[in-house]
Amino acid sequence: MKTGVFLFGGVEMPDAGAGPPASTDRRYDSKEVWATTERIIDTAVLCDRLGLDSFWTTEHHFQYEGYEVVPNGILLNTIIAERTDQIRLGMMFNVLGQWHPLRLAEDFSTLHNISGGRAILGIARGTVPRESENLGSKVGSFDNPDMAAADDFNRAQFAEALDIVRLALDNESFSYHGDVFEFPVPGIPDRGGTVQELSVLPRPLYPYEVWQAITSPPTLESVPRSGVGGVFWLKHHTFTKQFWERYAEIHDETFGGSLAPGAKRTLVLNTCIGDTHEDAMRTVRDGHDEFWKFLGPYGWSRGYMGPDGRPAPPGLIPTLEESIDNRTWLVGTAEHVTAQIDRYRTELGGLDNLVVFPAMPGDRYDDVDEQIERLAADVLPQLT
Repeated sequence: MKTGVFLFGGVEMPDAGAGPPASTDRRYDSKEVWATTERIIDTAVLCDRLGLDSFWTTEHHFQYEGYEVVPNGILLNTIIAERTDQIRLGMMFNVLGQWHPLRLAEDFSTLHNISGGRAILGIARGTVPRESENLGSKVGSFDNPDMAAADDFNRAQFAEALDIVRLALDNESFSYHGDVFEFPVPGIPDRGGTVQELSVLPRPLYPYEVWQAITSPPTLESVPRSGVGGVFWLKHHTFTKQFWERYAEIHDETFGGSLAPGAKRTLVLNTCIGDTHEDAMRTVRDGHDEFWKFLGPYGWSRGYMGPDGRPAPPGLIPTLEESIDNRTWLVGTAEHVTAQIDRYRTELGGLDNLVVFPAMPGDRYDDVDEQIERLAADVLPQLT
């Protein structure tokens, strides 16, 4: 089983928790943000030294509140690649609508080649209107009153952008004519003729993987048909199993054969390890509550189970106890966390790719590094 670490990359917040301040009331300056960026790099180097398989950052913009301060995971991972030896480097996720697809292909290829084939292309549709609508897209977030129309545009734009990125990475030259994008732009003069095809350089020198976040039924229906790997996070354990198995069914229908139980799927689990269960609960509670204070209004809890056994209504702000009941958070001793991961592996019939999320919003990076060291020393060796 390959195991990685995923960080939001937030600023340390001594006042994290369910109460005030409101998530939008904090403001951090460039010095604090850059100090955080340097700690993220240090943590990636630690993960490499500990033998973890992958390290994942995330892409977000304009977050003066300090929650996610890495706007360009590809650029940051290029720095990390120069300071590490073996660890693979991914983005959870590059938001396709916020990139020019040809620039994303160029930048990813550069990272992949300079790292010796260690880059992973993670893609998603986005969740934050503040970011998307200022960077050329729209997003159907729960707090967006134009949600349905924004979601329709986002899906169309995303599908075309993904096609273009893959064409650019996989072919010496290509053209594309869609409803959103057209490359090359018609009629460009070029030395006596017009441009008919484009060639992206550099292209990958090594095989590469593409992984996409799967949070909704429509996305679940499309991702396995594209051949892209699926990433599952923040879902009640029974919903995770349903999505996990449906992915395999669609993949088999599309490509034939029988997908191995853990293949082409990644499970992300939030973790906190303590000397005792009570210690772990105290350690994680404020960060858990800050997580949902920040993300609940965007509808992220729709993967939880409501009292009627159906998905929870958008806007739910779960308690830590509800997150533990949903098994999206694994909290307790190293032995307990190990047993819970192994339980997932049994229920899913196999687990080839696990990514742990051990850093809650506001956590001190010294504490984050300690959590990763405990995972590497006390949990992961028991799962091989």
